[in-house]
Amino acid sequence: MMNYGCKGLNVVISGGTSGIGLATAEKFLADGANVFILGRSFLRGTMAVQKLQVLTGSKVFYVPCDVTNKEDCQKALAGIGGMIDVLVNAAGVYQEQRLENMTEEDFSNIFDTNVKGTLLLTQAALPYMYGGGSIVNIASDAGISGNYGCPVYCASKGAIVALTKALALDYAPNIRVNCVCPADVDTPLLRKQLEDSNGGYTLDDMADAYPLGRIGRAEEIAHVICSVASPMNSFMTGAVIPVDGGLTAK
Repeated sequence: MMNYGCKGLNVVISGGTSGIGLATAEKFLADGANVFILGRSFLRGTMAVQKLQVLTGSKVFYVPCDVTNKEDCQKALAGIGGMIDVLVNAAGVYQEQRLENMTEEDFSNIFDTNVKGTLLLTQAALPYMYGGGSIVNIASDAGISGNYGCPVYCASKGAIVALTKALALDYAPNIRVNCVCPADVDTPLLRKQLEDSNGGYTLDDMADAYPLGRIGRAEEIAHVICSVASPMNSFMTGAVIPVDGGLTAK
């Protein structure tokens, strides 16, 4: 059991109903934090709460929120009440689309969730972080080095990297802002990606690209997120941390 020093802290996680966000919620709960998971789907939110309570024995709160909507973000955080110590911006979408096939709707869908959603939720959270705190944005290895066949997604995650550095400067010394950049992780989002490829590549094909010979697990990324957010990591801000099995070292 890790000790991140987050007992009693209020933690808000967008995209907290599945994947990396859900795994992060589990670790924060195990550490004694008060956790609020945000997501659009009431059904997925309810199921996530039930799963987390069984796994950790702790009470967790689901808050409906579409991060692409400013009023939704403001309402969700106002409903939590009190100070926010940690904000994890984990809501995101992925879409493989070569530039010549991209539509304006595709562009808007990706940028609205990945970039605008991060901006709006962070903006809504700032009044509740008056006591200081930590923001962790989730980008991607694709925001550092690019990737094949998904230029708009890469651009959106590159924007999160730049946004992280800018916000770290703007809100120092009270609020720390850092960015975690996972590579491929075994989540429902990745399983959908494999389905959408229609057999174009497999999980083994993806694993072969990594020096460590496999893709990541959600709990591995969650551990890094909790470590970065931890009050014990108080001298880190503006950092961009790849968690990618050695992919960007190649």
